[in-house]
Amino acid sequence: QVQLVESGGGLVQAGGSLSLSCATSGRTFKSYTMGWFRRAPGKEREFVAAISKSGGNIDYADSVKGRFTISRDNAKSTVHLQMNSLKPEDTAVYYCAADREGGGWPSSREYTYDYWGQGTQVTVSS
Repeated sequence: QVQLVESGGGLVQAGGSLSLSCATSGRTFKSYTMGWFRRAPGKEREFVAAISKSGGNIDYADSVKGRFTISRDNAKSTVHLQMNSLKPEDTAVYYCAADREGGGWPSSREYTYDYWGQGTQVTVSS
């Protein structure tokens, strides 16, 4: 069983930045596609960003393109999400997820991810 633990959430003013991290257990991190999703109050969970096993392929939701950057450190079994120019609509619980069967292009679909973290709250004030 793989465990994922997110950190780095908090309260920030609009226009500010936060950096999220997700630490994973196990020795097979480098074989997983990794993704970030979020759930805003009263809404469905949605895709934010994903990165392939090698880090060579990356995908972003249109709503965060140009503002968020996903990266991974396979040596430290960690994936990061740098969030800049934050907006109140970015307020949500952010979840890290791992896809065991990830192929060349990282998936944006929830159902392809096998393991999930507990989430970390990000609140952006206006």
